[in-house]
Amino acid sequence: MIVSTPGRICLFGEHQDYLGLPVIAAAISKRIQMKGQFRSDRTIRFSLPDIDSVEEFELDFPLVYTKERDYFKSVCNVLHRKGHSLNKGLEIEVRGNIPINSGTSSSSAMLASWVKFLCEMYQIPATQKEIGEITYEAEVLEFTEPGGMMDQYSTAVGNVIYLESKPTIAIETYARDLGTFVLGDSLEAKDTLKILAHVKFGMLSGLEKIQKVNPDFDLEKASLEDCLTYQSILTSDEWILLQANISDRDILLEAKGMFEGKSEWSDEKLGDLLNRHQVNLREHKKISTSKIDRMIQASLDAGALGAKINGSGGGGCMFAYAPNHPEKVVEAIEKEGGKAYIIRVDEGTKEEKESLFY
Repeated sequence: MIVSTPGRICLFGEHQDYLGLPVIAAAISKRIQMKGQFRSDRTIRFSLPDIDSVEEFELDFPLVYTKERDYFKSVCNVLHRKGHSLNKGLEIEVRGNIPINSGTSSSSAMLASWVKFLCEMYQIPATQKEIGEITYEAEVLEFTEPGGMMDQYSTAVGNVIYLESKPTIAIETYARDLGTFVLGDSLEAKDTLKILAHVKFGMLSGLEKIQKVNPDFDLEKASLEDCLTYQSILTSDEWILLQANISDRDILLEAKGMFEGKSEWSDEKLGDLLNRHQVNLREHKKISTSKIDRMIQASLDAGALGAKINGSGGGGCMFAYAPNHPEKVVEAIEKEGGKAYIIRVDEGTKEEKESLFY
């Protein structure tokens, strides 16, 4: 059995999903693949040659976690608790070309591949959305992680998705051909915890203050004018974050209108919305870095229509929307010291007829 799952970029909605706000994300043509077969015993053995690692455990439920984020075991535990009998060992090889630890959801793609692989091998019926749901349970809920659910659903479902998480999870898929993007890896390690301390917990503390005064305050519907009432009770940082989140929410809604045909489509308009989103991420949420800023500017100078940082920030990747002459954008990013890849929007997790790698 061979399955593969794409990485993802966040088009609109960085640092919004954990606030209960929607996101628009796109699966990309960089993928993680799992290839393997049953063994004659109850041992699960993963070979991960890309990172020169091997992982092995016995199927003896409930599986005990022996390390932080013990994801291969957590998927098995989640499926076991759902009543599925996993009783035969597996020999699996994992390969991929998604940049690791760079904000393109390599870990969620790997987990979604593992869920898809087990569902295929054990003939467990599961839609792509259900695979996203199981992946979210195994990656986030099982370890009480702070993240949202964009990564798991966007990698599993694929294409461009609009994802709402409240009042219930709702996903819309957009099939528009966007042409080429360029993914630029800054090769800088991400400092996610430091970013979250400022952006997430700073925003949540501001919302808590507002909701003590007005329990009915709804970030999804409030206008900037509505929020002026609360400016005096917020710190300057909390006020800046509140304005940025409302602006980002409205930028996303403009993009949603284009994707749904409610306003006229324009590649240039999409690029402009990405650029406006980046201003908030750079100036107000402060999640960009000077190197990524240089890579973004170089992309725009080389003809990209828009560009922004991707993921939680503090390092990792950016991407540029470059439907024309993407190779010039690749060259510009690499002149600034990044590693660049031409990518397209891609399908979600799926079975493969043959190996993608080697």
